[in-house]
Amino acid sequence: MEIVSGYAFAGPALDLGALLWDGQCLPDAQIRIPLAMLNRHGLVAGATGTGKTKTLQLIAEQLAAQGVPVFLADIKGDVSGISVPGESGEKVAERAREVGQTWEATGFPSEFYALGGIGTGIPVRATITSFGPVLLSKVLQLNQTQEQSLGLIFHYADQKGLELVDLKDLRAVVTFLTSDEGKSELKGIGGLSTVTAGVILRALTAFEARGMGDFFGEPEFDTSEFLRAAPDGRGFVSVLELPAVQDKPQLFSTFLMWLLADLYNDLPEVGDVEKPKLVFFFDEAHLLFNGASKAFLESITQTVRLIRSKGVGVFFVTQTPKDVPGDVLAQLGNRVQHALRAFTPDDQKALKATVRTFPNSAYDLEETLTALGTGEAVITVLSEKGAPTPVAVTRLRAPESLMGPVEAGALEGAVKGSLLYGRYAEAVDRESAYEKLTARQAEAEEAAAAVAAAAEKGSAKGAAKGGGSGSVVDQVVGSGIFKSLARSLGTQIGREISRSVFGTARRRR
Repeated sequence: MEIVSGYAFAGPALDLGALLWDGQCLPDAQIRIPLAMLNRHGLVAGATGTGKTKTLQLIAEQLAAQGVPVFLADIKGDVSGISVPGESGEKVAERAREVGQTWEATGFPSEFYALGGIGTGIPVRATITSFGPVLLSKVLQLNQTQEQSLGLIFHYADQKGLELVDLKDLRAVVTFLTSDEGKSELKGIGGLSTVTAGVILRALTAFEARGMGDFFGEPEFDTSEFLRAAPDGRGFVSVLELPAVQDKPQLFSTFLMWLLADLYNDLPEVGDVEKPKLVFFFDEAHLLFNGASKAFLESITQTVRLIRSKGVGVFFVTQTPKDVPGDVLAQLGNRVQHALRAFTPDDQKALKATVRTFPNSAYDLEETLTALGTGEAVITVLSEKGAPTPVAVTRLRAPESLMGPVEAGALEGAVKGSLLYGRYAEAVDRESAYEKLTARQAEAEEAAAAVAAAAEKGSAKGAAKGGGSGSVVDQVVGSGIFKSLARSLGTQIGREISRSVFGTARRRR
């Protein structure tokens, strides 16, 4: 059969399951993905409850077993079980028998992270400087004009060595640039309107009021931590726990993009490799693309296209392929499509659009995609030669780790027992833009007071002699000391930061 021969790869591969044909599961017809093709990216799609999370777990287990680190975003809190052996039972035994799987309960080396330390996990933080204006604009829901103004603010801060570590740093710089002393600083490169500055400041205040300020600060997370292997040679599974922030989809989806962009910035070019350096699963992918500007989408497309040559594979996880823009979808060589619903006209439209994204096949895909059971999927991947394999309806294997969350106490113990916990647990508030601007402003005010006192004393002497020496205000504002201090607020004290995709900062090594 053509389908079976299409998946008979010679090199290392991941075993996904067994072929379903004419209502029968064929355990001798194994459907696989070549390990070397995992950096050609992929899509895992399907309606809620069709088994997408278990598919991620299955793929992550096999990657880790072959020494490939994996990053997973755990939206609902049910992926943590990958760290402990699964539980055998009648359903698991039956599935293993059907698909020709030798099932053995196995846990995999795992690290658990939490955005800003909200929830259970090693805190993942980013500095405002590193996050960059484009991603921050999406989080703050700014329009294109406001995004451009924010980029101008970042450019100024980068040039002047004003480190934007947390939200109060950015607020301080915006406030300074709209003050009487700071307005002239941006005149040569476009200026910052008071109205736009006000919108940005209000957005920052609202953002912080929703409890999201903790995500920005230091120590900043080093994404190279995701590339580690365990002492036994298996790859670490890095699980970003998101249940505590699942009501903040704009934030966590954009933060996932920052993690990916940071990896892109820092990793060297390696070309085609025998196995990926990392496979990154981007869950709830539609949240990233909703309301995205053209520039933002272009940056995503560029990142996905180029990060392959750095040995990183990216799998987008969502409900239907139409959630992913065409330019991005075209780069996803591996497809696992779970069942779709067709209850409404919109559902039917999405179903027809999904069918058109698959190669020609021997199946009636419109009918097949609505009839798939839980844990079944339509699959096509890239062969070892880079050509699409025949479309195969597949009954997927059962994960060997726990299919559900670990107990809260065990999760907390795993987090605090990690070697990384001490490195990132405690937030640090070092001197940055806020402290520098506040100190300089205080210095300027003290100097102004001293000049004013001297001027008042001089005026008194002049009056006693019957002569005028001008107003005290004129003397203070016109004094060389005051002008010097005012200018010092904009003095360049550091080299300009180099920025890359999304305007994210390149990490200084």
